[in-house]
Amino acid sequence: MERIKKFHLGKTRREKLITFGLVLVFFGFIEILQATGNLSNLLKGQLVPICAYVVMALSLNLTVGILGELSLGHAGFVSIGAFTGIVIAQVLRPAIESNGLLLLIALAGGGIAAGLIGFLIGIPVLRLRGDYLAIVTLAFGEIIKSLINNLYIGLDSKGLHFSFINDNLRLLEDGKKILSGPLGANGLPRISSFIGGILLVLFTLYFLYRLLGSRLGRAILAMRDNAIAAESVGINITRYKLTAFTMSAFIAGMAGTLFALSFSSVNASKFNVDMSILILVFVVLGGLGNLRGSIIAAGLLTVLPELLRSLRDYRMLAYSVILIAIMLVTNNQILVHWWTQRKKDLKGLFTRLRKSKQGGEG
Repeated sequence: MERIKKFHLGKTRREKLITFGLVLVFFGFIEILQATGNLSNLLKGQLVPICAYVVMALSLNLTVGILGELSLGHAGFVSIGAFTGIVIAQVLRPAIESNGLLLLIALAGGGIAAGLIGFLIGIPVLRLRGDYLAIVTLAFGEIIKSLINNLYIGLDSKGLHFSFINDNLRLLEDGKKILSGPLGANGLPRISSFIGGILLVLFTLYFLYRLLGSRLGRAILAMRDNAIAAESVGINITRYKLTAFTMSAFIAGMAGTLFALSFSSVNASKFNVDMSILILVFVVLGGLGNLRGSIIAAGLLTVLPELLRSLRDYRMLAYSVILIAIMLVTNNQILVHWWTQRKKDLKGLFTRLRKSKQGGEG
C-alpha cells in the first residue's frame, strides 16, 4: 500500500513538473524567436493576451472543473479586475517609474476588487445549483458590463472624481478622464509584458496546485463528487464553495488587469457574454479539472482565430459545434468505456516493456 501511495504521489509530482515545464518551454521558444527576429508582429501582439486567457481559463476551471459549478458570468470578474487595474495604473503612474512594480500593484488591486465582488455575489448566488446558477451568473456579467458602460472616472489635483450615467466630472484644468462611459478608457500605459504574463501563469499554477493538495482542496473535490456525503462528514458546503468562488474571481481579476493593460484603449464591450463562453470553451476543451489542458486549449484557441482571420465570422459557430460534439462524446458510455480500455491496454504494454527492459539489463 505504501508503494502504491508513493507511486501516485510521484505521478502527481511528475504531472506538475510537466505542466510547469510546458509553460517554461513556451517562454524559451518565444524568446528564441524574438532574439533571432523570427517572431511575426501578429504573434508578438498576441503574447500577453494568450497569457491572460490562460489565467482566465485556469481561474474558471477552479469553479467549473474543480468545484463543479457552472458559471457563465466569468467575464464580469475579468472586467472588474481590468478597470480597477486601469484606475490604479493611471493614478500611480506619475509616482512609480518602474513598469514592473506598477503592473504588480495593479494586478493585486484588480484581483482584490474582483475577489471582493465575487465574495459578495457568491453569498446569495451559490445557494443555487445547475441551470439556475448559470442564468444568474450570466445576468451578473451583463449587469457589470452595463454598470461600467455608464461609469465616468476622472483624476485631477483634488483626486478622483466619479459620475454615473451622465458625464458630470467637472475636472480642473490639470485633470484627465480615466474612464469615459461607453467610450471606455483611452491613452492607457501599456505596461503588461510577456514576462509578466508568464510569471502570472506560473503563480496561478502554483497557487492552484497548492490548493488542490491542501485540506481545502480535498474538501472542494469531495463536494464536487458528492455534496451530501461531504456534508455528512462535517464539511461546510457553503463556506468552501464561497471560498473557491472568491479565489476564482480573484485570479480572474488579475487576468483582467493583465489583459487590459496590454492595450492602449479598452471598453466594457470587450467583456461581454462571448468572452464568458469563450473561456468556458477553453475549460471544456482542455478537460474539466485538467489545468494543463486549459493552458493548451487557451493558447491554441487564442492564436488560431488570428491565423484564420478570414473565417472569424464562423468562429463562435465552430466553437459551439465543437463544444456540443465533445459533450456528446464524453457522455457516450460506449466511447468512454472503449477509451478507458485502450488506456489500460497501453499502460499494461508500457509496464511489460519496462519489466522486460529491466530483466534484460539484469
